[in-house]
Amino acid sequence: MTRLAVAKTYKLYIGGKFPRSESGRTYEVVTPNGAFLANAAKASRKDARDAVVAARAAFAGWAGTTAYNRGQVLYRIAELLEGRRAQFVEEIALSEGASTATATAQVDEAIDRWVWYAGWADKFAQVAGNANPVAGPYFNISVPEPTGVVAIIAPQTTSLLGFVSAVAPALVAGNTVVVVASEAFPLSAVSLGEVLATSDVPGGVVNILTGSPAEIAPWLASHADINALDLVGAGSLEWVDLQISAAETLKRVLPPETGLDAAVPSLGRIVAFTETKTVWHTKSML
Repeated sequence: MTRLAVAKTYKLYIGGKFPRSESGRTYEVVTPNGAFLANAAKASRKDARDAVVAARAAFAGWAGTTAYNRGQVLYRIAELLEGRRAQFVEEIALSEGASTATATAQVDEAIDRWVWYAGWADKFAQVAGNANPVAGPYFNISVPEPTGVVAIIAPQTTSLLGFVSAVAPALVAGNTVVVVASEAFPLSAVSLGEVLATSDVPGGVVNILTGSPAEIAPWLASHADINALDLVGAGSLEWVDLQISAAETLKRVLPPETGLDAAVPSLGRIVAFTETKTVWHTKSML
């Protein structure tokens, strides 16, 4: 008897679950030579709305987690990635047509970058915040706080590294995210969703959509319950139009041409999705 291998179904990751697109649509993921690899879900406007609802519901809990605990939760993701390293290497090698050595280097760098960002969770506030001098018997302290729900168009030219580089810094400060993965290389993003589902990251903190960024991005840009928009992977889209849509609901927007290149780990990418809260406190009289 000939055994047939069980092909993996790559679904969306919304609210800690793996639904198919509500539209029932899929698209073929192929190698650079055109060979079939897998079917991936093609997310719709309804899927994007569901992802925003999940991200909003998860925001209070994630933002309320202590910075130290958030760092530990994020570091756990790196541990799980390390344990599934071979799977990610294989997916990247097949989808990008890369050598095993090149795919391995990308996975290793993605894991190291996740560790780098996790380490900032309980430290960035000391760097980005400030004790302000005032003329009076008061303390005046500025503290960075999460913006809210961040929609991200992930870099489209890499499988895992670009995705990690865009998503990790937004999570560090306590934001929740809705991220549109690389259309051509979505497999690693969905597999990362499986890692998140078995980690300590609460469902809804990260929501992953696969499909066409050109179709999904306009709905995210105009959605009234999204607080910020990262267009790091939207360079081939009409991103000026996306900025205009985002401005109608007063979103913070990080356009592709900001100088905050996701390819380089940066404290600036963490701070980009924070709001500064300033607190006045009376000095106690001794």
